[in-house]
Amino acid sequence: MDEKLIKKEPLGNGCFVYVSPRHTFGTDAVLLADFAAARKDDRLVDLGTGCGIIPFLILRNGALKSAVGVEISSEAAALAKRTESELKTGKFTALNADLKDLKGRIEFGCHTLVTCNPPYKAPGAGLKNPDSIKAAARHETECTLRDIIEVSSRLLQTSGRLCMCHRPERLAELISLMREFKTEPKRLRLVCQREGEEPWLVLIEGRKCSNTGLRIMPPLYIEKNGALSPDMEKIYGAYKEAYMN
Repeated sequence: MDEKLIKKEPLGNGCFVYVSPRHTFGTDAVLLADFAAARKDDRLVDLGTGCGIIPFLILRNGALKSAVGVEISSEAAALAKRTESELKTGKFTALNADLKDLKGRIEFGCHTLVTCNPPYKAPGAGLKNPDSIKAAARHETECTLRDIIEVSSRLLQTSGRLCMCHRPERLAELISLMREFKTEPKRLRLVCQREGEEPWLVLIEGRKCSNTGLRIMPPLYIEKNGALSPDMEKIYGAYKEAYMN
């Protein structure tokens, strides 16, 4: 990896992540980290962690007992390891591994929270990026939605939570798979760019071996009157302040 292409991205509260052109992050990761509502005693596994953005956003706010970021790309895992080596949270471990082959590499059935910002496009859907790493971030080339939810269920303890973001058009599939693997959908929020527009993202939480009962939260609007909405101002918080300083 060309050292000149690596940069330190400030997250606020003295936190940051190392990113590169092929391993960066977007608004959906920021929204998922907030939606997960992690607690101080949570033991997190972030599947497809990339540069580690979701765990480090959560750790920035003082949550988590421990965090493991699973990432198939050695380049991305190296960035996450580099961030931890400088921040020295003492809570984060980057695991360079295929999430379909975690047996013996991570303990199953004991984690309280799994997060995942998965590839959104199903196999064969849309044009595929010729860069294999970028393609894997957008298309299900290395794992499928079924793989993600199955391994999440195995990682979680009873009542543990799976929090994901995805495209609204795959919501029915997402809920069906969660239920198949005994992860009952409990909380749902749709994300729209502005009022009057269709949602472009869905945030969903499932709880392992839970009773039925789905809470539909108010929609999250990114913009209001041409600026960030009050909800987004609150979510970006310290992250926004880091860029203003």
